[in-house]
Amino acid sequence: MLFSGEEIVSVLTDLGITHVVWIPDTSLGLWESALEESPGFDLLRVCREGEAWPLAAGLMVGGKTPILMMQTTGLFESGDALRNIVFDLKLPVIAIIGARNWMNPDSQDTAKTFAEPILQAWGLEYQIVEDPSDKPKVAEWLGRCLKMNKPGIVLLAE
Repeated sequence: MLFSGEEIVSVLTDLGITHVVWIPDTSLGLWESALEESPGFDLLRVCREGEAWPLAAGLMVGGKTPILMMQTTGLFESGDALRNIVFDLKLPVIAIIGARNWMNPDSQDTAKTFAEPILQAWGLEYQIVEDPSDKPKVAEWLGRCLKMNKPGIVLLAE
C-alpha cells in the first residue's frame, strides 16, 4: 500500500474532509484504525457501495465535505448511484478508489482492465496514483476538485 493510515489521515485532514464514507477492501482496510481514531473527521461505514453515494450526497447538501473510499469492484457495483448523484443531482463528490490488482502484472483479475474505461465512459476526471513519487498527487488532485467544486476520483494502485 502506498500510504500508511497516518499519511492518508493527514491528507484528508489537510483537505478539510469532514466524513469518510467507505467500504474497506484488503488494502484500504489497513487504514481503518487510523481513520477511526482521527478526531478530524467521522468514519461512516456502509453495507454496499451503492449506499455510499447518496450518503455522501446528503452530507454535502448538509454543508459537509465527505470523501468516498471503496475498491474498483465497488465502483462498478455502485454505478447507478454514482450516475444519479454526480450527473442528475450535479453534486461534486470526490473519491479514492482502490484499484484492485493494479500493481500485479500477473493477475488475471479484470477489475484493473475496466477501471479507466468506465471512468472515461462516464466522463469523470481522475488521477492515477501508482508510485510513491505520485503521493502528492492525491492532495493536489482532490484539493483542485474541491476548490473547483467538481467531482473527482483518485485511482489508488493496489
